[in-house]
Amino acid sequence: MPDDMDETARAEFLLMKLLRTRWGSFSSVFLRYALALGFLSAVADRFGLWGSFGQPNVAWGSFSRFLEYTHRLNWYLPAGMILPLGVITTGAELLFGLLLLVGWHTRVTALLSGLLLMLFGLAMTLALGIEAPLNASVFPAAGGALLLAHGERFPFSVDNLPFRRRHTGQETAGSVYQRRSPERRINFKEMR
Repeated sequence: MPDDMDETARAEFLLMKLLRTRWGSFSSVFLRYALALGFLSAVADRFGLWGSFGQPNVAWGSFSRFLEYTHRLNWYLPAGMILPLGVITTGAELLFGLLLLVGWHTRVTALLSGLLLMLFGLAMTLALGIEAPLNASVFPAAGGALLLAHGERFPFSVDNLPFRRRHTGQETAGSVYQRRSPERRINFKEMR
């Protein structure tokens, strides 16, 4: 923190630093859950768990309708590739959704989720035009996933559990980064 700051600027600086720390933790949990539930909801729709096609907020309602949509997006692929592609993307979304929900290998999962979402957005753009992925917020979701991949800590996650570090020899997201040194800690007495 610069020494030439007046009291108001110093208080604002310290407040923003405190908010960034607190909200940063909340935002990573919220983003992780939002991405996970988005993936899991899409998979549930493919298997008719949200209802049949034609009901409100149901995009596919069955796996066969999802495969038709997959073929529409990937019109350049041979018809024999559509079923494996549909199964692979559904499996990836199910796996990424579950891993993000529990917070296991969060960085890698978030990175792969971002790449998968960018591929979805690109396929949607090529087949349907740019408005389709923008209306579905595919690119913001991809950006959020990539941002999550650069997170420092993942509260409420398996990655952040101390027993995981002890028993597996793996470092958790929190253990990779050093705790604040005493000189970097926020001094609330300075804020007065």
